[in-house]
Amino acid sequence: MSTLLTIGEAARHSGLSAKMIRHYEQSGLLGKAPRTDAGYRLYNSQQLQQLGFIARARKLGFSLAEIQSLLQLWQDPTRESRSVKQLAEQHLADIDAKISELQQMRETLAALADSCAGDSKPHCSILQQLAP
Repeated sequence: MSTLLTIGEAARHSGLSAKMIRHYEQSGLLGKAPRTDAGYRLYNSQQLQQLGFIARARKLGFSLAEIQSLLQLWQDPTRESRSVKQLAEQHLADIDAKISELQQMRETLAALADSCAGDSKPHCSILQQLAP
């Protein structure tokens, strides 16, 4: 794609909102787009590739800082794959920790729900167990 796209077209092409594209530009993840005389941003094919990269990384739950690191590695032809793998494995460990926390929360909440009669009476053991 050799044509330049406006932010709305870039948003449709990348699956991101125009607001998020502006945010990524302001945060430095995406280079500043040149503007027309009327002030419209214009995105080239390289920036569209970066937006696609960012969108896919966000769907995997990478933070903006992690995405910045991944982008730098992606654009560095002398990178070592071990650096990329380390980032991915650390993120995977973070996800595993969150899953464990969510499982514990689920078990606790299920036990609380089982302890409540759920009838027309005002007594509820859930509220009693949550109260200090």
